[in-house]
Amino acid sequence: MATQPDYPLLTAAEFLQIDFGDRRAELDNGVIRMMAGGTARHADVQLNVAAALRSKLRGTDCRSYISDMATRTRDYSIRYPDVTIYCGRNGPANDDLKAFDDPRVIFEVLSAGTARTDLRVKLEEYKELASVDTIVFVDIATERLRVVQRTGPNGWSELIHQEPAVLALPSLGVELTHEEIFTRD
Repeated sequence: MATQPDYPLLTAAEFLQIDFGDRRAELDNGVIRMMAGGTARHADVQLNVAAALRSKLRGTDCRSYISDMATRTRDYSIRYPDVTIYCGRNGPANDDLKAFDDPRVIFEVLSAGTARTDLRVKLEEYKELASVDTIVFVDIATERLRVVQRTGPNGWSELIHQEPAVLALPSLGVELTHEEIFTRD
């Protein structure tokens, strides 16, 4: 059994006030967890997804954000998904905010060091958010996608694309091709 820390747990609001400089961290149930940087391939795929979605969502009230924008998943948890789609948040009233709590679609680009946490802990946190419609796990090693989509208030479906496929995001009315996600040019 894990022991309780001897210090008070941080709230999401307290965490967002901390300046980590050039270091990265997440808040995991009140505890700061430092994050390592990703690989070049990780960054490339992350940018591919964000750029493709940014273009496809132009003219809508939805925007793609990279991992600089935080997602508040609980009162004591702040996550930084690789790509997140938020809708109705692009007005000037939101320009200075560091986190939103109502993502529509979340992408996590998997790496050997983060896959276990992404596929277990973060998946459950993301599914708790009523606004989330789709969670996509992008495996850069195998170029496979695991897509978890809401089917109702408490229902979820899961599909693993073993072969190159078109990724449909019905709540956004857009699709991403395998090439858009994994291109190396």
